[in-house]
Amino acid sequence: MSVYDYEPMYGGAQYDPEPAGGQVTSLVLYDGPERTTEVAAAGPGTRLRAGTYRFALPDVPPGRYWATVTFTPSNGAQPVKDQSVRLDLPLGLGLVTSPEAVADDLGVPLPLTPAQRDDLSTAIRRAQSDVEGYLGQSLVPKVVTHTAVRPYGTDLNNPESWPVASDDWVEVSAYRDRGDGTYDVDFLVGLNGAAEQPVVRYVTAHAAESERNRPGGVGAEGRRVSSVSAEGQSISYESAPAAGQAGALPTIDTLSRLKRRLWQPVGPPPRPPWPYSSTRYRSGR
Repeated sequence: MSVYDYEPMYGGAQYDPEPAGGQVTSLVLYDGPERTTEVAAAGPGTRLRAGTYRFALPDVPPGRYWATVTFTPSNGAQPVKDQSVRLDLPLGLGLVTSPEAVADDLGVPLPLTPAQRDDLSTAIRRAQSDVEGYLGQSLVPKVVTHTAVRPYGTDLNNPESWPVASDDWVEVSAYRDRGDGTYDVDFLVGLNGAAEQPVVRYVTAHAAESERNRPGGVGAEGRRVSSVSAEGQSISYESAPAAGQAGALPTIDTLSRLKRRLWQPVGPPPRPPWPYSSTRYRSGR
């Protein structure tokens, strides 16, 4: 069973229904964008933190699903149906993108066969390993739970409001009030690649390109053919767009802001030798 964290949108902005007496009531999965054939349902959503609600998704076959999330903005208000949600399931496999997203780039029709899904998942992991080698860190964070901690500030979604020290990326995943002024807090420690759109874009594009050029790969066509003579005597190939042009593959240096920064404490300057130093060296007896 996987989980999906939903952030309600209302009036063109992110919105939290619970403080106004509202509720995120249900999520319904459909097998197509028309949303006519219901596959499964889940709900109500559990509030993780302000503006984020978690659904425990039912077990369904792997693939792409279209969802409708229903929530009431406030007590007594009419329900709102959000039909902007599309899920490639299962989630939580340590992949920053999905085989379906790579198939879209390749022009491969859905649904995928098990063999296609396995090949595309392998291509995603290879692209992720290239990114991890460049950034010097994993793209999958770890969950670290601190119990009975007292916040420093009022913004409980801000990691700096909690007594946690780390030189890594830290994000508040969820918090639970213990009723005595303290909380149990789940932190995501490490870079969350799936939440960084440049990382998702890079991995998706390069996984698709590697499969396109792999002999026998999913959607493999070798080099892109632009024209063939009537008798097949000559073939012209498309040239790939240069870096920076529209349609070009993203370059890995677009992720440079996410690189792990190596640092070390700066020690005091060396003491000048005597007699220029303020004190003399004394030998121990």
